[in-house]
Amino acid sequence: MDAKTIVLIIFIGLYALVLTRKIRLSILGGAAVLLLLLLQLVGYREAICELIDWDVLGIYWGFMMVSQVFMESRVPELLANRILQIAKTEKYALVMICALTAFLSAFMQNVGVVLMMAPVAIATARRLESSLFPYLVSVAISSNVVTTVTMVADPPAIILALRTGMNFFDFYWFQGRIGLGIISLAGTFAALGSLLYIFRHMTKRLEIARESLTVNWRPALLFFGGVLALALAPEIRIRPGWVGLAVGMIALWMGRGHLKKMIVEFDWDSFLFVTSIFVLIGAVSKYGILSDATKAIAASGVRAPGFLLAFVTWISVLFSAIIDNVPYTLLMIPVCRELSELSGISAWPLLYGMIVGTGIGGNITPVGATANVFACGILEKNGCKIRLGEYLKISLPFTLAAVGAAHLLLHFIWLR
Repeated sequence: MDAKTIVLIIFIGLYALVLTRKIRLSILGGAAVLLLLLLQLVGYREAICELIDWDVLGIYWGFMMVSQVFMESRVPELLANRILQIAKTEKYALVMICALTAFLSAFMQNVGVVLMMAPVAIATARRLESSLFPYLVSVAISSNVVTTVTMVADPPAIILALRTGMNFFDFYWFQGRIGLGIISLAGTFAALGSLLYIFRHMTKRLEIARESLTVNWRPALLFFGGVLALALAPEIRIRPGWVGLAVGMIALWMGRGHLKKMIVEFDWDSFLFVTSIFVLIGAVSKYGILSDATKAIAASGVRAPGFLLAFVTWISVLFSAIIDNVPYTLLMIPVCRELSELSGISAWPLLYGMIVGTGIGGNITPVGATANVFACGILEKNGCKIRLGEYLKISLPFTLAAVGAAHLLLHFIWLR
């Protein structure tokens, strides 16, 4: 049995077991990485220095620390109170929280946004004595839906810009047409609208009086400072991971009165699982498994522009539901260009369709995007069991609405 087949078996086996949620994620991920190392399919130095994304891990750890002191500050309670006053009905309160999450995620790492918005969602759900499940799942998928609204929203958008020479403003008006950012924004509105339908039964009327709460604004200032630092990090050439570590250390100092609690309650299970996934996805990319799949698409022989756009868009949704979007994006950019040459159409609609599907498709499953993993980890720490069927009832229509709206706009604007 060759190395590629072994890596594929490990990859499929891990994700099949992860979807059952019956074994701790860190144990599954650790076992997969251990197999790769013992079989010498991946080297120790390669895994540590090349495959693991330390920036993401630094952001996750740092903003989780901020999340803990933020929760204790009573600021989430204040925000929840103000949202409930405006919303009047529970479903509108939930959608407003998701809209704020989406807005923030357009400018910073979605993992950090989820970690900061989770306390607000939890405070709102508890205030209404409702299940945390729809709140945190909706927050997670809302953070992922804006991955292509701006050039800096997510790694796939940055990769597309760097590989094609696009600048920040090209995302909004490009070659005399509406750009990817505006098209993605339309998809975001469609997705948020779908939440109103999904949660149409959440009609609990809200009669919430305005409360005067004594809050500690220092964690909120740290939060906004961290958001600003993440947004500016690429411009001032500071690695985002260092920003995460810095705000995390400041948060530990702010919460030094309950330091042990902050460390013990950290979601180490999700943290270690995501660390292992970087290594596994690196192995999948290293042995050309994704490359083989994309070459098969290029060799399909189909030439109809509309079909090609639909195929590239929705196959990207499918792949991104189970695999990391960064290596997929890197592999699919040249494939889209090749398909455009074979079909005689511009590469831009194919590239846009691919990047939209890649960015949003990860929302479908609990492990399709890093933010989803962390949100599910928070749910489990709060005693909520993750059932794939219940998750799909929220994530699937949300994803279909977002990608469907973007796909239609791409078809009528960029294929004509």
